[in-house]
Amino acid sequence: MGNLMWKIMAAGAAVGASVVARKLTDGTWKFVSGGDSPTNPEDPDIDIKEAIAFAVLSGAIVGLSRMVANRQATKLYQKSTGHLPKALADAKNEASAK
Repeated sequence: MGNLMWKIMAAGAAVGASVVARKLTDGTWKFVSGGDSPTNPEDPDIDIKEAIAFAVLSGAIVGLSRMVANRQATKLYQKSTGHLPKALADAKNEASAK
């Protein structure tokens, strides 16, 4: 049951992080550039510099959002169960054994 609960929490955190990341990316892009974010940076009609800048910005924001959401989900899981999720505990044990 614990593993299923962790999978549900992790999936929820990922969905929440993606929603937050999209809003942050759009808001930051509008603040920095003064215009709307590109709808499809892969479109050849979009300037390559703009596409690269948008990719870097959105990648950083998505990565940070996912990390924060996963950390919060892990804290909540650990608080409710008294231990880390199995996958994280195993990874932690492997790292400390090296």
